[in-house]
Formats: sequence, structure tokens, C-alpha cells
Amino acid sequence: MAEEIAVEASMQSALNELEVQRKKISELKTKAYLFLAAGAIIIAIGVFMSSLLIAAAIIGGASIITSIVFFSNAGQKFTEYRHEFKQRVVATALKSVDPSLEIEYKYGLPEDDFINSQLFTQQPDRYSSQDQIYGNAGKTCFSFSEVHAEYKTETQTKNGRQEHWHTILKGIVFCADFNKHFNGITVVKPKDMGSTLGAWISDKMPIFSSSGKELVKLENPEFTEAFITHSTDQVEARYILTPAMMERLCELNNQSNATISVSFIGTYVYIAFPLEKDYFEPPVFKSLLTTESLNEDLNVIRFMYGIINELDLNTRIWGKE
Repeated sequence: MAEEIAVEASMQSALNELEVQRKKISELKTKAYLFLAAGAIIIAIGVFMSSLLIAAAIIGGASIITSIVFFSNAGQKFTEYRHEFKQRVVATALKSVDPSLEIEYKYGLPEDDFINSQLFTQQPDRYSSQDQIYGNAGKTCFSFSEVHAEYKTETQTKNGRQEHWHTILKGIVFCADFNKHFNGITVVKPKDMGSTLGAWISDKMPIFSSSGKELVKLENPEFTEAFITHSTDQVEARYILTPAMMERLCELNNQSNATISVSFIGTYVYIAFPLEKDYFEPPVFKSLLTTESLNEDLNVIRFMYGIINELDLNTRIWGKE
């Protein structure tokens, strides 16, 4: 109890100090937008009133340069503010869920791991991942990271080639130790492809276009209505996807805002959650002292942490060879 009070006091102290920084950044950005708008208006007036063009260009240009200075100053201060928020607020909040939890906000799921999870059809042409949170829930090591992966297509137009960027996934990828070396690869994908925000797995995946491709027929009606399962090892797939595991994946899917996708590969289970917003980011134009944003972040952390119990990963029915 005393430890919880100390954590709460530490977080509140950090929020109070960071709120001062937030207000300064908010003021700088507001001034930047005002000077930018004023500069654009003055120049526009000069264009319509040619006699004032030179004066308008000088005054408007000076106003725009001033806005750039304010934006630059605000950007530098925001970098410091964001660092402090992650280190002092998010890191402290994690301890309220489990003392083992840590955050490496500059790092995330490596691109190679993202590709090797085999959750997605397209390999990314542009990839970023950050806010890796990791720790232990009982006997199970796990981590999850925000991921934004995109692929590029090009079309030929009369003005030349035009690039188009498409989202593979904007969301969170969860990874946990399954305490078993899988001989094959088993992937559970959404049956209703239109319900997802990302570009999910398809039969174009190399492992599924090979001669070892197999559709796994399972007997849970709710599971088969939501998902379709492929595996390179039918026996192992059924060993993994027990009736209890299928029920738990259905429950996890029901708790999610968008259809999840799951793979069992190597010694890990990967779960992808499409999400529309960025989490664990400090506000600029909203007060830090209101708990709405932080509570949303904590709910995500608790949800991810709860996956271990939801999938019963601490029940060690297998041992690694």
C-alpha cells in the first residue's frame, strides 16, 4: 500500500512539472500558427493590391520567418517534454500494472521480426516501430510495440510516375514466449478481410503457396466463423488450437476493436491489433492533469498484459526441447 502511494505521488509530481512545460509548448505553437496565418494573409493582400505588394512581401515574409522560429523552438522543447513524459510518467504508470514492466520508447519491434512473424502479405517499403513495452507476467516473457508499416505502389500518369502509400498495419504487435519449439508454422487470420484495417495474410504468403499448404479444419463454430487457419503441420496446429485456446482467442478478439490475427512460429505467439491512434504520447493542447489520455494508455497496457492470462500462457503444458 505504501509503495502504491509513493508511485502515485511520484507520478503526480511529474505531471505537475510537465504541465508547466506543456503550457509553454502550447503557447509557442499557438504563436507560430498566428504568425504564419498573419504572414499568409498579408502576402495575399499584397497580391490583390499591387501598390502594397513590396511592403506586404517584406512584412508577410518576416511574419512567416518568425513563425518558423517559434515552430523550431516548440519542436526542441517538445522533444525534451516527450522524453520526460515517457521516462517519468509512462514508465511509472507501468509499475502500477506490474513491477517488471519497462519501456524503451525509442525502440520497437525490429522490421525483421515483423516480417518473420508472417502475419502480413506485403513486406514493408516504409517501416517504423517504437514504444516497446516488455516484462514478465508470471513465467511468461512478453513485449508489445506500436508499429506503422506501409508498402508502395506506383502508377504512370501523364505527368510521370506517381507514388501511392498503403497501410499494412498501424497498430500494436504483441509477442510472447509460448514455451514450445514449433515444428511448423500456424497462422490464424480474419475470415472477414474487410473488417481489418491492415493488409492481412493471404494465400500469397510463400509458406502457404508451397506444396505443404494446408487448411486446418476446426470444430469450434464461433472460431471458424471469425477466423481461417492454415498450417504447415496439421497435427501441431490442432495441438496448439485446443478447444480452450480457440475459446480464449475468440474472447480476445471480442474484446478488440478490430479483428486480430495470430501466428505461432519459432517459440513465439504473435498477435496483431489494428488501432487508429498513437498511444503513450503526451498532449500539447490538452491538460496533462486530466486523466483521460493517461487512462486510455493504461487500459491498453492492462489489456496487453492480460493476454497472458487470457491465453493461459503460464500453464506450462509443454517444455522446450
